Amino acid sequence: MKILRYVIGIGFIIGGALHFARPKPYLAMMPPWIPLHREAVAVSGIAEIAGGAALLSDRTARSGGRWLIALLVAVFPANVHMAVNPDQIRGLEETGIPNWALWARLPLQPLAIWLTWLATRPVPDSDR
Repeated sequence: MKILRYVIGIGFIIGGALHFARPKPYLAMMPPWIPLHREAVAVSGIAEIAGGAALLSDRTARSGGRWLIALLVAVFPANVHMAVNPDQIRGLEETGIPNWALWARLPLQPLAIWLTWLATRPVPDSDR
């Protein structure tokens, strides 16, 4: 599971860095009921980077996994809002993200939660 943990960790680090390198798609995804869009994008990017980095160390992987699972749960309502109300997301059409992709990503979130849990759960000594 260590390889899966590293892949997930690096994926979150890259995803978090993209919040800063290419913020436009993330800003477009922000539901209108969330205040301070730029700040929220920055905070979520930092949260992804921190959680991803935590997965790269045996010492912090378990808490990093919990952190990332909480983050994925926290952003899920915004993803549902985006799929249900794409017309309310400012600039979404400019990002080129098709509406079907907004729906397709919803089942990916529970999958990401499960994979993160799987990669960071405690493993009994007999299973190592």
